[in-house]
Amino acid sequence: MLKFLSPNIGKVSFLIAILAWLALLFVDITRIFGMMNQIESGVVPEVSYILQVVFFIMVYIFYNYSITKNEKNEFLNLIWRGASTGLLALGISLLIRGFYGILGDSRLALDPLLRNFFYHINFAMTSLFLISCTLLWKRLILYQKTKKVVQQWQAFEILLLISMFFVFFNQNTLDYSFLFGLVFLNIFSISLAINLKWIPYLTFKEKWKSILFFSIILISSSYLFFQVLSYSDADQIPVNLTDNLLLIGLFAFVFIYSLFSFLVTLFNLPTSSVFEQKLVEAINFQRLSQSIKPGENENQVLDILIDSSMSASYADGGWLETSNKEGKLTLIQERFIDKKNLGQVKELIADSKALQHNNTYRKEEESKVFQVKINHNLYKSALVAPLLVNQELIGRLVLVKEVKDGFNKEMLNIISTFVGQACISVENYRLLNDAIKNERYKEELKIAQRVQESLLPDKLHHDESFEISAFSAAADEVGGDYYETKQLDDHTFVLIIGDVSGKGTSAAFNMSQMKGVFHSLVQTHSNPKDFMILANNALSECLEKNHFITTAYYLINTDSKKITYSRAGHCPTLYYNHRKQETYYLSIDGMGLGILRNKLYEKYVHEKTFQFGSGDVLVLITDGIVEAKDGNGVEFGYERLKTVVDENKNLNSKEIQDTIIQEVYKFIGKNRIADDDYSLMVVKFK
Repeated sequence: MLKFLSPNIGKVSFLIAILAWLALLFVDITRIFGMMNQIESGVVPEVSYILQVVFFIMVYIFYNYSITKNEKNEFLNLIWRGASTGLLALGISLLIRGFYGILGDSRLALDPLLRNFFYHINFAMTSLFLISCTLLWKRLILYQKTKKVVQQWQAFEILLLISMFFVFFNQNTLDYSFLFGLVFLNIFSISLAINLKWIPYLTFKEKWKSILFFSIILISSSYLFFQVLSYSDADQIPVNLTDNLLLIGLFAFVFIYSLFSFLVTLFNLPTSSVFEQKLVEAINFQRLSQSIKPGENENQVLDILIDSSMSASYADGGWLETSNKEGKLTLIQERFIDKKNLGQVKELIADSKALQHNNTYRKEEESKVFQVKINHNLYKSALVAPLLVNQELIGRLVLVKEVKDGFNKEMLNIISTFVGQACISVENYRLLNDAIKNERYKEELKIAQRVQESLLPDKLHHDESFEISAFSAAADEVGGDYYETKQLDDHTFVLIIGDVSGKGTSAAFNMSQMKGVFHSLVQTHSNPKDFMILANNALSECLEKNHFITTAYYLINTDSKKITYSRAGHCPTLYYNHRKQETYYLSIDGMGLGILRNKLYEKYVHEKTFQFGSGDVLVLITDGIVEAKDGNGVEFGYERLKTVVDENKNLNSKEIQDTIIQEVYKFIGKNRIADDDYSLMVVKFK
């Protein structure tokens, strides 16, 4: 049985393209030779048009195959391929112009055969540049595919195909039909050029490089376009191949998309470093959360802590000290500071009023990170962060800068978060090792209980516009329910409530991941929809495949009296509208975090905004409340919860909360054990 070799599409299409170009050159030279000798060549223009179409199609197939097969299709690599092709076409064109400049007015310079040879070279290089850029831009446009964008591109390709054969109707003349077709192509080019979703994924350095590459493409396309226009009036060209609707349309598309990309990338430069820093902070926080494992040394997490803190605060130096049993601090790590300067700065910090004032704080305030002004010949400001585990000082982190007041409020907040997470990780490590030495299972539950308690806030942020209260009880020793509040500014507050799939220790530890993600992302002041997308990306990296988290995220603005919210598979929130005297559930679609772990998740995230008024009540719950069962297996249900709130709507938030919990426990009976965790938050607007 004969076995045929499968042809290489790239090589075959490239070979046919070369043959079509050579045939095109031969046909046109034959015409010129006949014109010079007053002999009818007998070759009609349509032959050139057919060869031109074949050349276009083969070049398209070659580049499409080459780009698809190339594994290095990063954004910067794609843009560079377009820029390098543009440089090649521009370079060859300039060499030809320079060659004619050297010839001057000589007889060779006026030779029509030589001019047409170079004309065909410029035509080929211009076509290669435009078709390759078009296919490269296709990869960028379809980076985040939606049905609408795919349909737009398919329609654009059909228009390009039609414009390729348009030459058979207008014989490459610039008439009204040509202008109409060009306007139509330009409209499609502009509609496609707004698809620039790949730009935010570039780093600061990559954006600078892309700006340079797009500049090369814009310059190359502009020069080659004006060169093509110059051929329109050339008398020595028998068949004009460049006054082609396809080529002119591709010029417009390549230039418009390059210009849009250049401008958007340029305007994104000032914020690039901020987004990169926030991403680094989120990654460092996750590293701190996952750094401690059984059998490993806790110095690992302290090493990550000092590196992450220095990166977040742009510190010039720093060190870590740990406390022994006698309470004496011992240096264990230092960064970019010698022993002599370290000792001097340490003495200055010890003598500072800020440290003395901090030592007089109440026990719950000892963990506060604070800044110290120092009078050192090199360093002018220092940041001191106590490391506390179980309200015991286990060490101290000190960062220094060469400028006065070098640590702003945001730096203090993020380092405070890093230190808090590091202390929790160290605490978990120590407790876990104690559990291994004694009763492993029981001690593990105690550790999980500590983690669970640390997840829930001691303080619920609010102002005079509303009051808030919260309650949480685990079905087992630990649970997976989580709630948190955060004040972003004087009038903006964030409320979040969540529930991990499953129960027990695994749910509690997974919820600690959610706490870390929340504290990292909330500082970016993202809207609820963007928060859900970013949180899904972060949790997809750390959650096990069979775990997910449902959550509801509320952004309350007490100045504009607006609430914006988004839901990720969580049970609906109950709302009492005082003005309408109605109680109803806020319903919005959403998928749990970690269920869909790719870009398609963005399609399932939604966001709504509504006004609140005086006397309104917001009740955020987990499914344990409505799914609580009595002895007959009947659930407490959404309607029963609605009735309880409706009857007690005039009470304050704490009283409404207590009434709901009492009714739930009364419903299930005194001797029954809860099937799931119970958690709720009640907000009453004044």
